[in-house]
Amino acid sequence: MKFQVHIPFVEALGFELLRFENGESEIAMTPREEHMNSWSVLHGGVTMTLLDVAMAHAARSPKPGAAPDPRGVVTVEMKTSFMRPGLGRLHARGKLLHQTQTMAFCEGSLFDSDNVLVAHATGTFKFLRALPAGGRQLKRLNASD
Repeated sequence: MKFQVHIPFVEALGFELLRFENGESEIAMTPREEHMNSWSVLHGGVTMTLLDVAMAHAARSPKPGAAPDPRGVVTVEMKTSFMRPGLGRLHARGKLLHQTQTMAFCEGSLFDSDNVLVAHATGTFKFLRALPAGGRQLKRLNASD
């Protein structure tokens, strides 16, 4: 399954969208050498990015019979707990816990190839209107991301 929007950073990391529906998402990756830290395990920044992207996709995922939310989301807050080193092929599962008109509250869990929990995160996301033409010519007034 392809990501619905072009996210160069996510594509460079090699993330694969496996599920995107009903308030849930699953994203996988097979780490490469450039994703590792000095201990030869997955860098914490990659772990956090994988969880962030999984939660954001859960926030935007389509309900049964509906299209995905046309708005984008930006991360307002995220907390991550690391349980063990990330090794082998990894799967992040995102889940929408609660949604308002402007905010989404999510959780994400990252598992290794043995289905052992590597890290867990919670996040708050703000819905924004979709960007025109891929966002390349967006004029921003009092905006941040």
